[in-house]
Parts: sequence; C-alpha cells; structure tokens
Amino acid sequence: MGKLKENLSKKIPDWRYSYRQLLDEKGDHVTSTVTVEKAYSGMKGIKGMICDTSSVTAEKGLHVRGRHILDLVDLKPEEILYLLLIGDLPSKDDLIDLQKELKDKSQVPQYVWDVLSSMPKDSHPMAMFNTAILSMQKESQFAEAYDLVISKGDYWETTLEDGLNIIAKLPAIGAAIYRMRFDKGDRLNAGDSIDWSENFLQMMGFDYSDDMLKMMQLYLMLHCDHEGGNVSTFSALTVNSALSDPYYSLSAGLNGLAGPLHGLANQNNLKFVLDIIENYKGVPSDDELKKFSWDRLNSGKVIPGYGHAVLRCPDPRFTAFMDFGKKHINDSEVFEVVKKLFEIVPDVLKEHGKARNPWPNVDAASGSLLYHYGIKEFQFYTVLFSMSRALGIVSQMVIARAMGMPLTRPKSLTFDALKNL
Repeated sequence: MGKLKENLSKKIPDWRYSYRQLLDEKGDHVTSTVTVEKAYSGMKGIKGMICDTSSVTAEKGLHVRGRHILDLVDLKPEEILYLLLIGDLPSKDDLIDLQKELKDKSQVPQYVWDVLSSMPKDSHPMAMFNTAILSMQKESQFAEAYDLVISKGDYWETTLEDGLNIIAKLPAIGAAIYRMRFDKGDRLNAGDSIDWSENFLQMMGFDYSDDMLKMMQLYLMLHCDHEGGNVSTFSALTVNSALSDPYYSLSAGLNGLAGPLHGLANQNNLKFVLDIIENYKGVPSDDELKKFSWDRLNSGKVIPGYGHAVLRCPDPRFTAFMDFGKKHINDSEVFEVVKKLFEIVPDVLKEHGKARNPWPNVDAASGSLLYHYGIKEFQFYTVLFSMSRALGIVSQMVIARAMGMPLTRPKSLTFDALKNL
C-alpha cells in the first residue's frame, strides 16, 4: 500500500462521521432556490452539488482545499493531486513515494498503441486521448472488484487504484499522441526521472530548459480542478455515480472538455492573438488594439479569453500565468499582445455593456506560454488541459465513492408543466 492510500484510509472515517453529523443537523436546510429562468440557463448558480476538493468564489477565484491557487503556484502536479485527495500537502517522503508509485504504474499496454495507430491520421488529438483511456477499461480493478461483490464501503480503494493507474499513463499517452498526430517521429520512452511533468516533456521530444519545465508544471497544476459543476467534472461524476469505473467516467468527462465552450477556449484565444499580430504585422498600438476589439464586438463576435460563468474578477490562474510570463518571456511578441489585451479589453467590455464579467479567464494567457516554448499545435492544447483536469476528476470520484454518494438523478420538467406552475 502506497503512503497516499494509507494516509487517505486514515482520513475517511472522520469524513464519514462529519458527513452523517451534517445530515443529522442540517439535512433539511435549503441551499438554493430554483426558478424557471435558472432551469433554462444551464442550472447556473444552483447549489445542488457537493465538492470538497476545490471551491470558486466570484470575488477571489479558485481555492484548492481551502488554499488560494496563487499560494500553490510553486507546487508540482503530484503535490496538487495529493492535496486534492488528502486535504493536506505531502511531506517530502510522501511526494517521493507518490512519484515512484506513478512511475511504477506508467507502462502503457501495447494494445493502446495498436488502437491509436489504427485511427485516421487526421483524428483530433482529444479523440485519440479519450479513445486511449477508454481502450484500457479492461484493466479496471473497480469493475473486477464490483463483479466480486465487494463492500460498498470499499469502493473508494479500487477507484483510487484505477485513477492512479490512469494518471500514471497520461504523460506517455499524451506525448505519443503529440508525436504521432503531428509527425514528430517515433514514440520516445521516459527517462529515469520520477517527475510526472519532466517525463512528459522528455517523451514529447523537447530539449527543454528549466523554465519550460516550470511552465509545464505550472500549466498541469493550474487546470487541475474547478469545483464540481464544470462540464467535464460534472459529466464524469454523473457517469461515475452509476458505478461506472473510472475509465468510463473519466473518458466521458474529457469528451465534454473537448467542447468549444470548455477546453477548446485556450486555443481560440491564441488564434485571436496571432490574428492581431498578423493584421498589424506585429504588436499594435493601444488605439489600434482598442479599435480591433470594438470591430470584433460590433460584428457580433466575442473576445475569447474574457468572461467566466462564475468569476467576477480576473481569474487568479490568469494572474499566475501572467506573473510567470513577465518573469520568463516578457520580450515575447505574443505575450506582449496578451499584456496589452489585459490593459484594454476589460474597459472596452465594460463600455460595451453586455459582458457580466469583463475580466480575463485562464485561457487568455495559457496558450501564449505554450506557443512561446514551441508547442504550437493548437489542437493539442486541450490534451494538456485534460491531463491536468484528470487530477481533480479522479480525486472527486475517489471521495464520492468513499462517502457513498448516491446515483445522480435530478428531476426534469416539461414546458407545459412549467406553464402550469
């Protein structure tokens, strides 16, 4: 048993006790009021889910286990995974133990490569990524244990094993897809490092600098979790509530991440930035950029990377990327446009009057960093997002099974039923 599982097993009894106590004391309290308007607006703002791994406030943004995301920017993805699952930061020994466990579980079955090789050469990287995960379902320890009729209280253990097995293989799968899909050559094996992000860069084939490694660690950390109501996490948890194993569940969630309103947004923002540079043959003046923004809005288009369903402040993940960029790539032409957009676009959107939140989200800066360091294949960006978000989704699935959360089954109403209210 790894230290993570051992430490988690010590936490769960207290969590279960607190859960039962909460239901006894406040089980009949109202958390949210549902209006017809909210029912027709994607259920935005309806407080009907439980998520202990992270929370997002309109005024301050993302907190992971009560810690603001800007206080976590120096952590590795493995440390964030431990924090998401346990609620505490790992000791040095705990981190090394988790890294070694992931390294030991990182071997990808040959049949996965066979499946990916059989797909059309122009398949979308996300279709390849999700297919690879789903193809490994036969490896599920949860499915095997469920067939043996294990105790419901033990579901979390094999959910964790499946989750760690998947996470361990994502760098190899992601890197292989990058090389296969974009004609970078044969697959590369990982080196001796036990660092999840470093292995990923090695297998992608980059001769990376320390700065590039820090950028990748930051990217794979910042996208890890964002409450339970976002499309990818909500989809995965809903599927998992039916006791579908983590392979089915994670694949389902990441299919949602492939949507233009979710995980594809970062590449759309970078395209917007590059269009600006092409249009002005370089970095435009403030007046030119303001006019470009107004012309886009007046033509009925949005400015990608700005606005968020929950936030009413600059996304702190955007701030983290900006801080990194100012320190390491401040002379980049692409990053210079990103900075100028931040100075100009919020005021334009306020004057325009239709944006509830005129501030940048994480997508407004993330693509510029990837582009600067040589990852210029836009379609691959959502795979990177998925690798990170898998950390949060797996953590939430494990906790849901540990707490014995029931099948997700909200009630729906017809149009006629609403008319007769």
